Amino acid sequence: MSAVDEWERLLESAGELTSEAADRIIAAHGDRGVTAIEAVGERRVKGYRDFTVVVGHSEEYVVEGEGCDCEDSQYNLDPEDPTQLCWHVIAVKIATRIDAVDHHDMWYSEVREFL
Repeated sequence: MSAVDEWERLLESAGELTSEAADRIIAAHGDRGVTAIEAVGERRVKGYRDFTVVVGHSEEYVVEGEGCDCEDSQYNLDPEDPTQLCWHVIAVKIATRIDAVDHHDMWYSEVREFL
C-alpha cells in the first residue's frame, strides 16, 4: 500500500482531516501537502459540473482524476509515480474524502469565460 493510499484511507474512515492524516500527508508530500491542507481549510477546492478546480494565489487549476493543468504537474512530476502529485491534486483528494468540496451547480467552462 502506498503512502497516498494510507492517508486516503485514514481520511475516509475518519471523515475529517485528523492530525494523524495531516502528518502522513505532509510526510508523503512535504510542502505540497502543507499547501494542499491549507487550500482545503480555506475552501479553495471548487466542484463544478464539468471539472474540479483549485483556486491558487494567482490562477485557478483544473484537476481531472490524477491530472492537473499546472506547471508543476507538467514539468516536475513523474507521471508514472502515483505518489508524485501536485498540491492541487492532493487538495482535491483530501477535500473529496472529507466532504469539503465547495460545490457549484454550474459549468466551469461558462464561469471561466467571465474570469
